[in-house]
Parts: sequence; C-alpha cells; structure tokens
Amino acid sequence: MTTLMPPVGGLLINPIKNGTVIDHITSGEALNVLKIIGITGTTTESVSVATNVSSGKIGRKDIVKIENRELRKEEMDRIALIAPRVSINIIRDYKVYAKGGVERPKFLLGVVRCPNPGCITNAHEPVSSRFEVLPNGLHCMYCDWLITNDITGHMI
Repeated sequence: MTTLMPPVGGLLINPIKNGTVIDHITSGEALNVLKIIGITGTTTESVSVATNVSSGKIGRKDIVKIENRELRKEEMDRIALIAPRVSINIIRDYKVYAKGGVERPKFLLGVVRCPNPGCITNAHEPVSSRFEVLPNGLHCMYCDWLITNDITGHMI
C-alpha cells in the first residue's frame, strides 16, 4: 500500500482554471465565508476548502477556492466583516487575472438583522436595517444595539 504524503509546505488542492481564490481568511471562518456567499451543500459550485493552514503572514489561515464563479462587490463587503485581511484572487485560464484585498464598508443597509426584538426593523415596518461598522462590532442606527460576535449569524 502506498501512502501519499503532501508536499513539504504545500497543499493538496488542485489549481482552478477559472474562478475565485479567497486567501488569508481568518482561521476558522472558511465555513462562514461560504455561508456569506450562499454556497451550501445543495449548490452546484465546485469548492475546495483548507482550514487552519500555516501562514507566515497571519499565523493560521483558511483558504477557499470556487470554480467558475467571481465574487460580487457586496459579497466581498460581507466577507470583510469577518475576515478583514482576506485577499481575493480572480483566476482566468489558470492565471491570476486580478488580486486585491477587501475594504470594510462604513455602513450596512439591509444586510444584517438587528437582534433587538424591540428595534423598529423587527416591528414589521417597511424599514431596512442600517448598521454602522465599528472596529469592535456593528452598531444599529435605530436602537443603538451593538453586535460584537457571531456577525454571520445575524446576516440576512
């Protein structure tokens, strides 16, 4: 029996011909990134995920590769909320076509549900949630509630 050993310092994830590589994801957040961009077990995308990988830049990181899909700006804005140091690589014909980071938005409109049951956005009024993005969390502009953890769990 032959045992396959990964290359020293390398990963056993095949290159993709076209699509997106999301690198330098905060360790442990890869599955939340997939949730943010709507990839579930029932979608048709071919996805590779590496978690808790050694990184000289940030210590430990996660990586996600998605074949035949390029991310939209609003998806990148959402990813920036949980992984602000992420880099997005657009791959075309096996080559990096474009590479860049993400920028945390200053405000989120209709992206996050306020956890405060008394907030006007939860009172069946025609009002979209509006949050200010702060260094320590998300601040509801209507009721002053501050979300400091599980941001992904509050996304609409």
